[in-house]
Amino acid sequence: MTDNYLKLARANLERLYGNLPGDLEKTLPAEKDGPIYSFTAFGQTCVISPDGIALGSGEPPGIIGILLSLYALHTTAELPLLEPLRAFKEFPDSAPYVGAFASHTEQILVPAVPKIKTKIDLIAETLSGEAAPASVSGDFAFMVRPLPKIFLCYIFYEADEEFPPSVTCLYSSNANRFMPMDGLADVGEYTSKTILGLVH
Repeated sequence: MTDNYLKLARANLERLYGNLPGDLEKTLPAEKDGPIYSFTAFGQTCVISPDGIALGSGEPPGIIGILLSLYALHTTAELPLLEPLRAFKEFPDSAPYVGAFASHTEQILVPAVPKIKTKIDLIAETLSGEAAPASVSGDFAFMVRPLPKIFLCYIFYEADEEFPPSVTCLYSSNANRFMPMDGLADVGEYTSKTILGLVH
């Protein structure tokens, strides 16, 4: 993690532990061991403590550490509501991030659509995946859960004689209740990057 990212994540942790909710293990949700909280994030074990954040075997790279600290700061006691699924642009205050979301979350997966289709089981196993709701169309689709209360539904259209492949990413209905909007866009980006890492 760069110094700036590290400073931001540490500042968020100081805010969290400076006014620690008594029920944080329920709102995340997470396993609690004293001041340490553990939960699954982006397919790996995340550990949040007063000393920092660990993801998998080490410190999370780049902005992921900030995302994890923001999730811990902003998640609420609400339960995740899957449907109706929402496009990112349908969330309030999303306009400044819509272009980057389309580019970094959806379009980066387009060249990998054939490979993704062959790795659905691996993706689902790694990212706490499940079948997409019956209301979803597309040539194939699935749900993943990068953070305990945030679900993403990826919908894929394969190439045919008339159209190139395409990818749409939708969020669970109240995903914005657990993460600020700029962070929610980044959750999409880093989930897509995790998927690419699994299929290449």
